[in-house]
Amino acid sequence: MFAISKSPSATKNFTTAGSSMTPVTGRVTRVSSVVGGDADLPCDSRPPQYNDSLLLVVWYRDDNPVYSYDTRVQGSTAHWTDDAFAERARWLEMPNTALHLSNVQSRDRATYRCRVDFEISPTRNYRIELDIIELPGKPVIFDEYGKEISDVAGPYYEGSDFILICSVNGGNPIPRVQWLQDETVLATLSVGEIQLGPIRSLTLLIKNATRTHYASVYTCTADNTLLAPSQRSTIRVDLYLRPLTVEILSREQPLSVGRKAELWCKSAGARPPVTITWWIGDKKLNSETKQQIDIEEGNETQSLLQWTPLKEHNGQILACRAEHTKFNQSTIESRLNLNIYYIPNARMHFGAKINPNDIEEGDDVYFGCEVDANPPAYKVVWEHNGVLLQNNPSNGVVLTGNTNLALRNVSRHQVGKYTCTASNVEGDGKSTPLHLQVVYKPLCRRKEIKLIGAPLQEPSTVECEVDAFPPPDTFEWTLNNSASSIKVDRDRFSIDASVGKSVLTYVPVSEIDYGTLSCRATNLAGQQILPCVYTLLPSTRPDSPTNCTVYNLTHDSLDLMCLAGYEGGLQCIFVAEVWANEGLVVNASNWAAFWNLRRLGSKRQLKIIVYAANARGRSEHVVFTVETAPRLSPRTEAQESWEVNWVVGGVFGAACTVALILCLVLIATRLRHRSRDYEGTIQLSKNTPQKRQSPDDRNPDLIPLDKGVDRPPDPPHYTTVVKKQEAKNSNGAHILASAQTPSTPLSPPTYHSESQVDRSGTNGTGRLHREIVTTRTPLLAAHQESCV
Repeated sequence: MFAISKSPSATKNFTTAGSSMTPVTGRVTRVSSVVGGDADLPCDSRPPQYNDSLLLVVWYRDDNPVYSYDTRVQGSTAHWTDDAFAERARWLEMPNTALHLSNVQSRDRATYRCRVDFEISPTRNYRIELDIIELPGKPVIFDEYGKEISDVAGPYYEGSDFILICSVNGGNPIPRVQWLQDETVLATLSVGEIQLGPIRSLTLLIKNATRTHYASVYTCTADNTLLAPSQRSTIRVDLYLRPLTVEILSREQPLSVGRKAELWCKSAGARPPVTITWWIGDKKLNSETKQQIDIEEGNETQSLLQWTPLKEHNGQILACRAEHTKFNQSTIESRLNLNIYYIPNARMHFGAKINPNDIEEGDDVYFGCEVDANPPAYKVVWEHNGVLLQNNPSNGVVLTGNTNLALRNVSRHQVGKYTCTASNVEGDGKSTPLHLQVVYKPLCRRKEIKLIGAPLQEPSTVECEVDAFPPPDTFEWTLNNSASSIKVDRDRFSIDASVGKSVLTYVPVSEIDYGTLSCRATNLAGQQILPCVYTLLPSTRPDSPTNCTVYNLTHDSLDLMCLAGYEGGLQCIFVAEVWANEGLVVNASNWAAFWNLRRLGSKRQLKIIVYAANARGRSEHVVFTVETAPRLSPRTEAQESWEVNWVVGGVFGAACTVALILCLVLIATRLRHRSRDYEGTIQLSKNTPQKRQSPDDRNPDLIPLDKGVDRPPDPPHYTTVVKKQEAKNSNGAHILASAQTPSTPLSPPTYHSESQVDRSGTNGTGRLHREIVTTRTPLLAAHQESCV
């Protein structure tokens, strides 16, 4: 680059190459160029007259020729150049004639003269002053510690001060140095400000850096001419920025205990990204967190808290904290007041003045139920041993305000575990059971008088068991016989107070040692009021079972149940033997008078013998017979189609009708004949005008059928027995009424049998019912006993 300027100068005479010297007035033209650039030294070589022509152009530097152009010479020799220019100089004819210098150097600075010779016109001379400008070096930027900054300055802390120093080396003329921000001049080192040495420095001070300075661009320029762009160095400022905001994004409430919750927290404005932590009070949560950085924003951080709330978190403050590792006291936080729902926590307690270890029968007992729940419980219920309690003041159970329970006039039957259960939307919370214990005197576990068979000269044990709280301390045994009342010595019985039990070992020596034993226990509440009573009898053979009933009779099985008699005061076993013509079929024994008899065979007449046995022997046998039902044959499928025509079908139907009428006539005749034969011996209940009496009312030992079985009308009663009567039951079994009872000299046994056929069905088919066989025992002559 170069610049041309002209200025007037004094007139000087030049001698041309012609025959005479013609003076020419010349002007000084100033041309400027930078080192390494190009420069055009103008010289007007146009002829002043139309009939004139150019002959020669010569360039002088300090009056020494350095370049010439001779139009009279053809070819390349028309141009001559001095070695100082070499290939850097060439003549320009268009658009204006000038000497063009390329890659000018500082040494090219000089005053040049151009002489132009014409064929006719006088010679012309032009003076050109060439000024060579040396550009300054590229600015170098340093920080306050002298470290060169090539691209990014910092990072600096938000709110701090920082310094940028720009240094420029060289330049002729002296360069101007400036600091710019977005083309806005911030500081200038002008040309007039002189600094020692070739380096010029300009310092820029930034105070209290704000986030507007983050990523801002600062440029240092140096220039000393308009011919070339200014030299520039640019840097970008990096800052550590405090977080601006932090916010818990998901604030859905309430949360529930035990249910996993997810909460998001976002922080923005920090560089580098902050670390987000979660806190409840002063305790940091160690739950899983996921942190992500918004790439587009660059300074936004989000954290996900996956967390399972606990009950104790309710009402506390959950804080999301954004912490910057580069700043002290720069932590900011967002808070959330936690509303945690949880299942009610119920706790039972006795009333304030209740001593749970000193509650006696007849006292009033009060319970309280403290409920901790969120949301508040909408219902509180009470339970005693798992059974729901209802407000029942008449029975002494009083509920007030759902959280108070009063038991009026408490009894020992109300001991046990009491709980209260509170309910809210989260569920039901049950309290730990509170045990109520009532102090009461000992009571017999068995209310009835127990018969004990004790053999002479042999030891027998009698167990006395009582219920008491606290457990009994002592027991007392007394024997009452016909002669006197005797207190039993302490060494003849043992005591197990933990289970409320005393065991007496007793040896009857003579008949007077039999009688009534009574046992009394004593505990902290006092002595037992009603003693436990045991009747000592000489041990004998057991009595025979009575009132035997057969049911569930099938083709090869039956169930048998009897009423046990006196067991003789000893452990008794009950035996049922089933006999057929060929011998013993089944022998079954049981501790109770109940048997399941199987594998009896179909349609067999069986004799069943029942008796009881103990260590003293067997009872008399009870014998009766039954017949099992026949086995049913497999059903055959009917033919799917009969190849008969309408005529055959009509004839067959008519024949069936006639046969049915004949059968009905025969049945009616037979029934009338049988009615006449038994008119004197059978009294039908439907013909008697007196009030009906249930067979069970007349026969208190008769065991009734199940409630689910249809009971027929009262059966006819047989006053005498001419022969064994036989009736079929519904499944085809026959029960033969032959019962045997123990023999006795008092009176012979009398056998009675009762049978009934129900003909009240609408289809005319009689329903057969099982025959009930009863016996009148010698010992209870006024009562009937039954065997089925």
